[in-house]
Amino acid sequence: MALATASKVKPKPKTEEAKVFTWEGTDRRGTRVKGESRAANINAVRADLRRQGVNPNKVKAKPKPLFGGGRKKITGQDLSLFTRQLATMMSAGVPLVQAFDIVGRGHENPAMQDIILSIKQDIESGTAMSIAMAKHPLYFDDLVCSLVAAGEQAGVLDVLLDKIATYKEKTESIKGKIKKALFYPAAVIVVAIFVTVLLLLFVIPQFKELFSGFGADLPAFTLLVIRLSELLGEWWWALLGSVGLFVYSIIYVFKRSRTFREMIDRVSLKIPIIGPILNKAAIARFARTLSTMFAAGVPLVEALQSVSGATGNIIYQDAVMKMREEVATGQSLQLAMRQRDLFPHMVIQMTAIGEESGALDDMLSKVADFYEEQVDNAVDALSSLLEPMIMVVIGGLVGSLIVAMYLPIFKMASVI
Repeated sequence: MALATASKVKPKPKTEEAKVFTWEGTDRRGTRVKGESRAANINAVRADLRRQGVNPNKVKAKPKPLFGGGRKKITGQDLSLFTRQLATMMSAGVPLVQAFDIVGRGHENPAMQDIILSIKQDIESGTAMSIAMAKHPLYFDDLVCSLVAAGEQAGVLDVLLDKIATYKEKTESIKGKIKKALFYPAAVIVVAIFVTVLLLLFVIPQFKELFSGFGADLPAFTLLVIRLSELLGEWWWALLGSVGLFVYSIIYVFKRSRTFREMIDRVSLKIPIIGPILNKAAIARFARTLSTMFAAGVPLVEALQSVSGATGNIIYQDAVMKMREEVATGQSLQLAMRQRDLFPHMVIQMTAIGEESGALDDMLSKVADFYEEQVDNAVDALSSLLEPMIMVVIGGLVGSLIVAMYLPIFKMASVI
C-alpha cells in the first residue's frame, strides 16, 4: 500500500535558474530595438518580448566576462541605494513592477541587479513583495521584510519604503563612522610595525657591519636591537606565518563562537575612547530601528525581536531580548530599560515620555538623532587626537632605533 501511494507522488519539476539574455528585434512601429532580459530560457525571453509588442529577431545568452565574471560583493550601500531609488519611484506613482525593472537594470553592481530582477520576476508571478524579498535573507533581514509586509497590508507601501530608505541611510552612516573610528588605531599599529620591521631588516644590518670592526663592547641597548634584527632576518618567515595563523584563528573563532564574540564585544565597550563611541552607536541603532518599526505599526514585542539583532553588539542584543520578555508580560519599556545597566538616564526618560504621550516613535527618533550626532563628533575628535599620536608613535620607534645605533659612536667620541 505504501509503495502504491509513493508511486502516485510525482517529483516536483526542477525550476531553471534565471539567466541574463541579450536580444535584438523590432517594435510595433518597426523601429529596431535591443536590450537585456532575465529569464529561465530563450523561449521565456521571446514570450516576454512578444507580450511587450517586440518581435525578437536575435536572442542569446549574455556571455560571462573572463576571470570569474567580475562580480562585486553586495554592500550595505548597494542595498541603501536600491531602497531609496525604489521609494522615490513608488512616491512618484511608478507601478511596482516597472519600478523594480528600472532600478534593477540601472544598478551598477551586477550581483545586486540579479537580485532585484529576480524579485521583480517573483512579483510578476503573483508573489507578494515581502515574500519575494524574504527569499534573499542575506540582504533583506526580518526587519525590512516585516516593514514591507506592513506597508503592503496597509496600502502605504511607498510611505514604508521611504521609512526603510531613511533607516538604511542612517544605519549605514553609523557603520561608516564606527569603521572610521576603528581604522585610525589600526592604522597607527600597522604603520608602526611596518616602519620598525623595515628598519630592522635593512638599516640595522648596515650599522652591524660598521660596528664589527670597532673592537669594543657595544652598549646593551644597541646589542638588543642588533639581536632583534638578526632574529627577524633569520626567522621572518616563521614570524609572518605565526601572525597570519593568529589572525586567521581569531577570525575563525570569532565567526563560530558566540562566547568569544560576546567577550570581544564586552571588552570593546570598555576600551578608553573607543568604548564610548561603540556604546553611543549601539544606542543610536537601537533607537533608530525601534522608532522605524513602531512608526510602521509593528507591535512593540515583535519590533524588539528585530531590534535586538540591529544593535550590532551581543551585549545590547541580549539586553534587548530580556527587555522583550519583560514587555511581553506587561511591563513598560522604560522600566525594562531601567533594569539594564546600558541605557543612559536621558534615553530612559525620553522613552518614558514617549510611552506616556503616545509618541514613542518620535521620542526614539530624537534620541537616535542625538546619539548619531554624538558619534559623529566623537569620531571627528578621535581623528584629530590620533593624527599627532601617529607621528609620536612612529617618531618614538624610529628615534629609539637611531639612538641605539648612535650610542656606540657617542661612546667612542667620549673616550677620544
